[in-house]
Amino acid sequence: MTDTTVPLFSLSELRSGGHAEEFHSCVTGIGAFYLTDYGAAEADHRTANDIAMDFFTRGTDAQKQAVTSTVPTMRRGFSGLEAESTAQITNTGQYSDYSMNFSMGVSGNLFPTPEFEKVWTDYFDTLYGAAQETARVVLSTSGSYDGGDMDTMLDCDPLLRLRYFPEVPAHRVAEREPLRMAPHYDLSFVTLIHQTPCANGFVSLQVEVDGEMLDLPAIPDAVVVLCGAVAPLVTQGALPAPRHHVRAPGADLRAGSSRTSSVFFLRPRHDLAFSVRKAREYGLDVSLDAENATFGDWIGGNYVSLRTAAANE
Repeated sequence: MTDTTVPLFSLSELRSGGHAEEFHSCVTGIGAFYLTDYGAAEADHRTANDIAMDFFTRGTDAQKQAVTSTVPTMRRGFSGLEAESTAQITNTGQYSDYSMNFSMGVSGNLFPTPEFEKVWTDYFDTLYGAAQETARVVLSTSGSYDGGDMDTMLDCDPLLRLRYFPEVPAHRVAEREPLRMAPHYDLSFVTLIHQTPCANGFVSLQVEVDGEMLDLPAIPDAVVVLCGAVAPLVTQGALPAPRHHVRAPGADLRAGSSRTSSVFFLRPRHDLAFSVRKAREYGLDVSLDAENATFGDWIGGNYVSLRTAAANE
């Protein structure tokens, strides 16, 4: 265990049956935890992070435009600073996400170089396996999994995103705009988040537990695991999908507040069907006007790319 409020577990121990009662209480109660021994090493994260950061900082406008998706709902390739807005997607505000991103999935990818493609494909495959194993123990621990054959269910359509949060400008400090990214839950079975810490010690990522936002600092050799909104759909509401956000530093903490976040969303295939009524009963914001829907219907209506900041690209 760590001294943080959100507990830490070892995947290898969980798979062997260790800490079963504590883990069940955690995933059904708050839906968030730290995980070690999950199959990826710090060197794996660092290699993928470094090549992406090199592209963010040294890539030309033309190179970035060449790997920017022209499909609004497709999270692939490069997305410029403030080009997206979680606040608008979730109807919680108008401010943009103060980050830039690089994304990939199982197909339709855009890479700036063959070397980048090789590094990120290996990284993606490693995290895909880690996320599947994590989802198995999470869903099994719920005691209410009703999604059928789990191997088939977890043959997914995942998404990997490397987010770079630069130091915020004066108009985006906490006193002016409290958040870098709005409160939201993820559209996934589970999400794995590997962070680099802010150099000045500021903790940006927070998760909501019992109505309070708790810090999720970077912990060496560990990832944050969050249950996503698909988890309650396949466990009859036994698992929550905790809301989380990325806060902005105050004016006195601007310097040294940049960070990266490697986020792997274990998303289902688009044909996963669910009851809209039950989804709403589980506290999920599904605005689809239908009795039943698919994950593709849901995500297609939520995630649209915003072309709001051409001056920033």
